[in-house]
Amino acid sequence: MGAFRLVVCVWSVWISVSLILASAQVPNYYANVCPNVESIVRKVVQSKIKQTFVTIPGTLRLFFHDCFVQGCDASVMIASSGSNTAEKDHSDNLSLAGDGFDTVIKAKAAVDAVSSCKNKVSCADILAIATRDVIALSGGPSYTVELGRLDGLVSLSSNVNGKLPKPGFNLNQLNSLFAANGLTQTDMIALSAAHSLGFSHCDQFASRIQNPIDPTLNKTYATQLQSMCPKNVDPTIAINMDPITPRTFDNVYYQNLQQGMGLFTSDQVLFTDSRSKPTVNQWASNSAAFEKAFSTAMTKLGRVGVKTGSNGNIRRDCSSFN
Repeated sequence: MGAFRLVVCVWSVWISVSLILASAQVPNYYANVCPNVESIVRKVVQSKIKQTFVTIPGTLRLFFHDCFVQGCDASVMIASSGSNTAEKDHSDNLSLAGDGFDTVIKAKAAVDAVSSCKNKVSCADILAIATRDVIALSGGPSYTVELGRLDGLVSLSSNVNGKLPKPGFNLNQLNSLFAANGLTQTDMIALSAAHSLGFSHCDQFASRIQNPIDPTLNKTYATQLQSMCPKNVDPTIAINMDPITPRTFDNVYYQNLQQGMGLFTSDQVLFTDSRSKPTVNQWASNSAAFEKAFSTAMTKLGRVGVKTGSNGNIRRDCSSFN
């Protein structure tokens, strides 16, 4: 009888572990149905980058905005319809570049063009793969993408409120927001390097360059910003986030902070606050350490709010629910 109980116990543990593994994200999740999914996505990303550089920051920002609201479930890609105003139409998401959305849509089409892959790969996973690829193709680290996310079943503009970091955030606000997503201060500082790429509209930092000029801002840099973003500037004008290497994902972002050339308050505070300054200094001089920390942080970000089982599905069209 004791032996029987032991067998039953071992069997139940095995079942429990199997269920956990079945629902967990794994790198080779699509090995049996779409083994070439990553190479298919990469080819689309490479093609898109040749068409426009905006593909890189656009895709990266899309992933961040998706994962921070309701988790990494491609809910940010849903188009508003009828009485439903979706996430993408929230004011905080209106500046998301169309090229980010287009990258995922084209990659999804390329994946579904392979018969064994058709309707087997989620938009959320395609976005995660494409994000890794734009980082690697712009000089940043490549890392293993965990797969197995399902696409979300809900996309509401109201869910975005208070979920995304603002340009004027201080360290406490940044830490609080990232902690809500299971991310540490170290993760937050690493992920902030996404601002090594892309652009910002003048109104996002205008208060820092008007009289009085923010004292934490490099005076020469402030003068340059004033000339590029004078008062009453066209609101569509955008400037590079990184004034030194704007098209390369690298640790120059942290070197800029050391020189007072963080574009947003939320960037520069990483250097001016004594709690985060040592990390900025370390990564400014150690690219390998930064890349390792960034890869770790991106992997953790990719686990936020992942949908499995009945909480999600695989969309046929990334922009609309099945």
